[in-house]
This record gives sequence, C-alpha cells and structure tokens, in this order.
Amino acid sequence: MRHELPQPPQAAAGSWHPATTESRTARFILVSVALVFLGLFLLLPLISVFFEAFRKGPAAYFAAFADHDALAAIRLTLLVAAIAVPLNLVFGVVAAWTIAKFEFKGKAFLTTLIDLPFSVSPVISGLVYVLLFSTHSALGPWLKSQGIEILFAVPGIVLATVFVTFPFVARELIPLMQEQGTTDEEAALSLGANGWQTFWHVTLPNIKWGLLYGVLLCNARAMGEFGAVSVVSGHIRGLTNTMPLQVEILYNEFNTVAAFAVASLLALLALVTLVLKTLLELKYGAELAANGGH
Repeated sequence: MRHELPQPPQAAAGSWHPATTESRTARFILVSVALVFLGLFLLLPLISVFFEAFRKGPAAYFAAFADHDALAAIRLTLLVAAIAVPLNLVFGVVAAWTIAKFEFKGKAFLTTLIDLPFSVSPVISGLVYVLLFSTHSALGPWLKSQGIEILFAVPGIVLATVFVTFPFVARELIPLMQEQGTTDEEAALSLGANGWQTFWHVTLPNIKWGLLYGVLLCNARAMGEFGAVSVVSGHIRGLTNTMPLQVEILYNEFNTVAAFAVASLLALLALVTLVLKTLLELKYGAELAANGGH
C-alpha cells in the first residue's frame, strides 16, 4: 500500500502573493525614507559643492586651478596615489594568496592585522609615524644624518597613505580566493606549470575583477585621505599639501570658491570611481555567478 505525502495547498488562480508580505504602504514608506536619507546626506552636499564652486562663474572656477599651490596639491595627490596604490596592490595579492591558499599558525592574527586601519583613527596612525620618525626618536636623527626626510615630506605622506589604504585590496581578494579554493592551481601544477605560470594563467584571471575593484577603492581612499596625511605633512604650501589639505587651507582663508573648486575635482574623481566600481560590480558579479555554475 503506497502512502502519498500530503501536498501543500494550491493557491487559487490570481491569488499569488510575493515572498515579502509588507503592504504597499509599508514599502512606500521604506523607499521614501531611503531616498530622503540619500538626498539629505549624499546628493544635497554634492550639489552644494558644485553650486559653491561655480557661484562666481566658470572663470573664477577655472582660475582656482591656475594657482601654483593648487596645482602642486593636485600633482602631489596623484603622485602619492601612484605610489601607494601599486604597493597595496602587491601587498593585497600576496596577503590574500597567503591567507586563502595556505594553513599556518597565526593566520587569524594576520587577518586581524590587515583590518587594523579600519579600527584605528587615521590621526592616530599619523601620530605613530611622527613618534617613530621625529627628531626625538631613535630612528629619526639617524635618517636625517643620512639625508633622508620622512616627516613633512613626500615619504611620510606616502607611508601614512599606504597604512590607511592597505586593507582594501586584500579584503576584497581574501573571500574571493577562499571561495575559489585551490583546485585550479593544483590542476595546473599537476600538468607541469611552475608557480609563476600558475599565477599568471590561472590565479590572476580568476581574481582580475575583484583585484580591479579593490584597486579602485584603494585609489579613492588614497586621494581623499585627510587625517593621517594632515598629521605628517606639516601643511607646507606648494610642497606637502594634498588636495584635501588644500581645501581646508582655502576654506579657512575664506576663499570659498577656490576651496569648493578643488573639492569639486575630488568629488568628480569620486564619481568616476563610483561609476567604474558599479560597472566592475556588474561584471564581477556576472563572472562569479558563471564560475559558481561550473
């Protein structure tokens, strides 16, 4: 005698309900609150930046970028990002490879250290470098005797920027590489590939979109960093001021048009980063889904 399992009741035609049971009024309220929040705390400040930047017309806006100090700040910002981002790219790949592909003592501790800049104030990290390389430290006088300037110079700004930005690439790659496992690499090695061949032809293609995504986030933070750079830079106009520091100086001098003009350039860079990030998320998500289907 065959016993049939009870079947769930069939919904009547036209009586299908969505998985979420919130009413239309509740959904409208939730969406409205989200849109109002984004409008007040994101769109309104962004619009204000560009409004203030162009308040005296395009001529005054572009004149702000003809200033020597502003151009020096832009060049320094790009230089620091051009140094810090590749360094963190290399560190992020190495750290992610080590954590995701190997088991060793201290692995959890290493992962915690990578997250340290997220939990420590950038001002504190800048102060650490001041204590480490100042003339009152053990290392500072020796470096100065060798003609090496760290504080109030480009090297100090680069070090502070590297510290606050190094988690971005690593934290993007670690979960991705852990999810992918080591099967592809083991197969390549069993077929006679060496370590470099395995990395370039197997690992890198698998992580390329995640890597680019992490680099974009790292670059955006590097160009916009204020706290740590402010502590180690010395605020020397035309020499050690990055774009965020230049904005502060101009605003404190009541040169609001020039301050908002430089700020608008940072905002444009952030918007470009956001667009690229969104495109990479679409591509990255589609590729992950495709890989997950195999």
